[in-house]
Amino acid sequence: MGAQQAAVAKTAQDALLVTERRGPVLLIGINRPNKRNALNDTAVLALEDIFATLSEDVRSIVIHGIGDHFSAGLDLSELTERDAAEGMAHSAMWHRAFQKIEFCRAPVVAVLKGAVIGGGLELACATHVRVAERSAFYALPEGQRGIFVGGGGSVRIPRLVGVARMADMMLTGHTYNAEEGLSIGFSQYLVEDGAGLDKAIALAERIAGNAPLTNFAVVQALPRIAASDPAAGFLTESLMSAIAQSDKEAKRRVRAFLDKQAPKVQVEKK
Repeated sequence: MGAQQAAVAKTAQDALLVTERRGPVLLIGINRPNKRNALNDTAVLALEDIFATLSEDVRSIVIHGIGDHFSAGLDLSELTERDAAEGMAHSAMWHRAFQKIEFCRAPVVAVLKGAVIGGGLELACATHVRVAERSAFYALPEGQRGIFVGGGGSVRIPRLVGVARMADMMLTGHTYNAEEGLSIGFSQYLVEDGAGLDKAIALAERIAGNAPLTNFAVVQALPRIAASDPAAGFLTESLMSAIAQSDKEAKRRVRAFLDKQAPKVQVEKK
């Protein structure tokens, strides 16, 4: 790619994603409101680039949609005919981008509102904490479109809501509203419309205040332990626990707790 083409591609990426720093928190806004923030390849590659080049001082991340929707999924207007090999390569590109989110060293909070559909739901399920506004609704219309999920949804979504619910969504077009999504596991928090971003930033700031090695262990080790057999899981947990406890920051925090200088645990209202 020549310098002029690279500059054009970078401009397109900048238009699709809007980033902002709030201290240790990085905000990433999907900026296609006229398309209900549907994701095209340029947007997915831009997400991958952000997570691949994350600054060392970013301690947590918030992904949100600009406008009324989180994301209506794959932009079907840009869908081209592909043979099987091309289709697999395209899906692998989405997998690669979303894996960088799922296994990012900094935990990721998503703000879900309006449409959280198809690839948008796949993106949401790659994050670690999800805040839903009451306008949010969840759908997997791939069955009606004649396609299949390709952004890792068949791996991540059943872990949250079960195989049967995902199959029902794809086969019948069943949708879940925000309250139902909270009860079955699509989100961990439910707030009023318009309050999602503030709630997510507050959570991200709290996360950023944790010991970095503990955050790393939760994001990197916990899902792998949960997916492993019990014997391997117990061993991995022991190793991760020993590494975390040996960290200087962990020792400082434990000492503060023993000296009654650490803040008390507060009940979190959802």
